[in-house]
Amino acid sequence: MKKVLYIAASALLFTSCESFLDTESYTKKTTGNYPVTEKDAIQMVTGVYATLNKSIANCQNTYFYLSELAADDRFGGGGENDKDMQVMDHLLYTNINRFQSFWTDRYSGINRANMAIANLDKVENETMRNQMMGETLTLRAFFYNELVEMFGSVPLITTVPQNVAEAQVYPAQSPVDEIYASIAADLKKAIEIMPAKNWKETVSGSGHLTKWTAEALLGRVFLFYTGFYGKESLPLMGEDGTISGSIGKDEVAAALKDCIDNSGHGLVSDYRSLWPYTNTVSKKDYPYVKNAPDWVKDGENPEQVFVIKCSHLASWSTTIGYSNQYMLHFAIRSHGGADQYKKLFPFGQGWGAGPVSPKLWKEWQAAEPNDPRREASILDGSKTEGYIYGADKQMEETGLWQKKIIATTAAKEYDSNGGIKTLFNSFTTSKDYYGDGEKEDFQLSHEVDLNVIRFADVLLMHSEITKTADGMNRVRARAGLPAVTYSETALRNERRWELAFEGTRWADIRRWGIAEQALSNQLGSDIWNRGVATVMKNQGAGYAARYAATKGFMPIPQTEIDLSNGVLKQNAGWDASAVFVSWNE
Repeated sequence: MKKVLYIAASALLFTSCESFLDTESYTKKTTGNYPVTEKDAIQMVTGVYATLNKSIANCQNTYFYLSELAADDRFGGGGENDKDMQVMDHLLYTNINRFQSFWTDRYSGINRANMAIANLDKVENETMRNQMMGETLTLRAFFYNELVEMFGSVPLITTVPQNVAEAQVYPAQSPVDEIYASIAADLKKAIEIMPAKNWKETVSGSGHLTKWTAEALLGRVFLFYTGFYGKESLPLMGEDGTISGSIGKDEVAAALKDCIDNSGHGLVSDYRSLWPYTNTVSKKDYPYVKNAPDWVKDGENPEQVFVIKCSHLASWSTTIGYSNQYMLHFAIRSHGGADQYKKLFPFGQGWGAGPVSPKLWKEWQAAEPNDPRREASILDGSKTEGYIYGADKQMEETGLWQKKIIATTAAKEYDSNGGIKTLFNSFTTSKDYYGDGEKEDFQLSHEVDLNVIRFADVLLMHSEITKTADGMNRVRARAGLPAVTYSETALRNERRWELAFEGTRWADIRRWGIAEQALSNQLGSDIWNRGVATVMKNQGAGYAARYAATKGFMPIPQTEIDLSNGVLKQNAGWDASAVFVSWNE
């Protein structure tokens, strides 16, 4: 029987019986007549991609946000009322439904992907069909990988409900081995069927995933699963829906080597040019980068293996996720208006989430004193004219801020009094800037794409899996640092320095089995709360105890547990003892 195609199809949605199936029909197209053409395929898969941006609209509830604030190299920060930032750092909660929107968004993407996978075989053009199928499989694998790392056991859904009654049966959580086996199968098939095109010559256009993305993601999944669960290989789901094989390290290493050798991806010449503060407009007035190459813009950057596309088209409606909201959240908290921000140029205002741990600054300097990436990655605000401790009641402040994913202003012109006309937006591939500071909305105008996997990460993953220094030393050479022999310590340090503030540290310390130690290392760090000097202290049971209780898994939204009538079970460590009560200063 032909079914109406629901492009914005169900999330595991279950936020109500009515919302499980989308009520908006896609212009009367059915599974009998859609998709057929290349345009149809792109249209259908675009609906899957759209859920990536939807989650960015509530970025403080995402896995990427958690990965930055929960790890040891950043604190929660924010203002005195931003408890959700601070409790994320301490593995506590103020709202057991904190991650409801992320849960819904990821399952929305999974359901859209399931619909596409079930119907893309109708596309007549074989090359386009394989490309779109591969992209969709990779996206589904990515969605499940974030869910399983964030929550552990979750429902595994890989088929389209055949009727409303079937759709409203809440599925039970699947064993993590089955979830990883499904992820592995999706990535393996994607790698096999997607054309081996140079990343600049993608079949479907800029920003779309490629065979190389699938290979890189396979490396990430393999390393976490085998490290965290103490396994030698990654389970592989067979076509009958049961685990019937595995993927070993040699196969993963070969996939990463294929990406390294044949994708066309590479490293840019200067680490600073990866970040938008080296854009042609800002660098004229930012002495630190006057001698640096220009920012390698989105879509032109050979290091971008997997990005989430952002634009200047965001609005306060459902399109807020088009803006890179992380740049707003991780930017420096208000410092008394425009005049103060001119002194912090080229970094603009934001919510003050994620102050950098001073121990990262010191340990980096001690281990690699000549590493230029430290200053390229971290701003020492305390040495900047006009820096104010405690601005807008900033909490867990250190004076140190990351410089990668942060609101960036521009000095394009000067007014009649010689004052800088600042721009709050962060530039786009098509133009240097849009409008001026008086017309732009500093909360929406963050256009820089979010890097999910960079080529440097691929090189480091290959070194780690093969226990060879080639990839690691290639990354070090770009930083002007001498080659080293491979060791576990050297590899871990290299990942910590090179990939700082890019969402990888949380998974790394968990899979290496050092999370309790690393998190406890935050204790005693110098911080300021509302401008008052103090030190970082344990909250609740403390860093080590909270990680031991939870293993780093977040609470499943209680709303979902209730809607499932108890089918879903809450993760360990998230009872009443995990509630944040008050700040211990």
